[in-house]
Amino acid sequence: MPSALPDLSLRQLEYLVAVSMAATWADAAASLGVTPSALSQGLAELERRVGVPLFDRDGRRRPLRASATPVLEHARRVVALTGDLASWADRMRGSSLGSIRLGLIDVAAVEHFDSVINSFRVERPEVSLSISVAPSAGLIADLRRGALDLIVCVEPGEHPPGVDVTRVLSEPIVVIAPSGTEIGPPASWGPWVLFPDGSHTRESTMEALRALGADRTVVADSHQPSVVRAMVRLGMGWGALSRSPGGDAHGLVEGPELFRRHLALMRRDQSPLDPAAIALAESIIATGNRIDQRDR
Repeated sequence: MPSALPDLSLRQLEYLVAVSMAATWADAAASLGVTPSALSQGLAELERRVGVPLFDRDGRRRPLRASATPVLEHARRVVALTGDLASWADRMRGSSLGSIRLGLIDVAAVEHFDSVINSFRVERPEVSLSISVAPSAGLIADLRRGALDLIVCVEPGEHPPGVDVTRVLSEPIVVIAPSGTEIGPPASWGPWVLFPDGSHTRESTMEALRALGADRTVVADSHQPSVVRAMVRLGMGWGALSRSPGGDAHGLVEGPELFRRHLALMRRDQSPLDPAAIALAESIIATGNRIDQRDR
């Protein structure tokens, strides 16, 4: 016979999510508006109710154990979905006109979906739409913890648990070089200015360069495509980016396609979105599909 379900409180799960994100337990307690003592007692009770150790002891520090990951993932999802439910209940009671927290990578915000966002603001002025622009990894983390409702980012190789993923478009990533450069065989390419380590595009770029037998020396990096373009224009190295916005590659030479990266719309699985958020998501998907068809 399976064990009885543990009697876990939402507050205890909030505590666990908070300590996973904060530098110290004191910082986590402050972010929640509770005392460090209350936080510690709540986490001790959570550990007791789960029935397995969640924390190690390292002097005065109590880091989460790697084996506690399933409990943390459960906590993140429950806390985020409960927040979604509370927002939905506010809207159903008529106490909120609706709000959408949308996260996008920069190319999605300023090039692919800027017209969608502008049209949405004009057509639905009663809805509070906030925009966050950040790298994909940060957007996914914020979505999973409940800080964002919808995101458009580079689709990861493995879909995060508890997240619904809809591919919206595929865009070519091409070689770019300083003005006047002759794009010869791959062995003559480089060195490189790329996105930082840990980004999906950086990993795919390095894999493509390795397959082509190109040099993979990286001399500088930036999360911002505009900064990468500027460093390439200055002659610091070559880059790998989507094609120049509007086809204007001033000061750059665009070379062959290295690979295609996929942008995806993501939301928390089973999150009760309101009609405005659903409409925005559908507009983003439809626009992405049109861009995809146009570029093929």
